[in-house]
Order: sequence, then C-alpha cells, then structure tokens
Amino acid sequence: MARVPGPPGPAPDEPALREAALTHLARYATTRAGLVAVLDRRILRWLRASEGNEAAPAQAAAAREAARRVADRLVQLGALNDAVFAESRARSLNRAGRSRRAVAAHLAAKGVDAETAQSALPDDPEAELAAAVAHARRRRLGPFRTVAADPARVQKELAGFARAGFSRDTALRALRMDPQDAEELLRAAREA
Repeated sequence: MARVPGPPGPAPDEPALREAALTHLARYATTRAGLVAVLDRRILRWLRASEGNEAAPAQAAAAREAARRVADRLVQLGALNDAVFAESRARSLNRAGRSRRAVAAHLAAKGVDAETAQSALPDDPEAELAAAVAHARRRRLGPFRTVAADPARVQKELAGFARAGFSRDTALRALRMDPQDAEELLRAAREA
C-alpha cells in the first residue's frame, strides 16, 4: 500500500537541524559550506511541502539562519573542519591520479576557500609526477601501455594528461618512464 503524504510538520528548528547535521556528519565528510547546503535542501523540501502556508517563507528564512548557527557551532566544537577535509581529500585524490589543478578545482567546488586549499595541496613536483603516473596506470598509458606507441597515440595521451590538469613536462616524464620505475614510484607514494 502506498504511503500518502500528510501535511508537513513544523518548520525545521535548530534542534532538528542539529540532529540532521550530526546524522550527515556521521556518514559523510564535508565542509561547512557543504553542510549548510545539505541543511538548506532540507529546508527547501519543507518549504515546497508547505505550499499554501503564508507563514512558511518567514519560517524558512528563520530556519536558514538556524542552519548557519548549527554549522558555526559544529565548527567551534571541531566536528567540522575545512582544513582537515581539504588535506584528507587532497591526499586521496592525489593518490588516485588527480593533478594539483584538478584537486584545487574539486576543493573549490566543495566550498573550501582558496587559502585553505593551497595549504592542503603539496607543492612537490615528485608528488605531481606520482599522480601523473597513477593517472597513466588507470588509463593504461605510457609505461602501462599494452600496444606500441606511435606519434599520434602519444599526442592523444598528452591531450588526456592536459585535460586532467597535468603540465606537458610532467606528462612527458610520466609517459617516458620505465614500467618498473613507475611501479616503484607508485609504491613509494602509497607508503608516504
């Protein structure tokens, strides 16, 4: 039997939003901006369900303010930390073969400010090379190629590296690397 939705309950208040925030944080790593967006979506769903209620827009505005207070309080308590999120995500994405530029774009999309993102990103050419080699491994390029390299294929591979945010020099170093050296570099990067 299908469930028939009833009238929406009261507007989300601060305790309800705090509970929703803690439930979200228990499951997902996020930033302050990400948590505020999650809470805002919850408020928007309530607002849509409260269609026809003249007091709903004012209640939704009050709930949005409460959502920001909840997020600020969680930051004060240390349950929400953009710098820790940025460092963890940058390390993970770098090991997965993402370039420094791609990681910076990802962090910006998650709501991490530019200064925090820059401090989380390693300014290490060897780390960037390791990320490029991981990218090559995932795409079976360069030292992980199973077919012979011809100039047209190498140009396509360089274009793929460029789209992924790697510099031409880094891409060429990764493509020309010996397979054994590439595996060793990846192993060292995982252990670091």
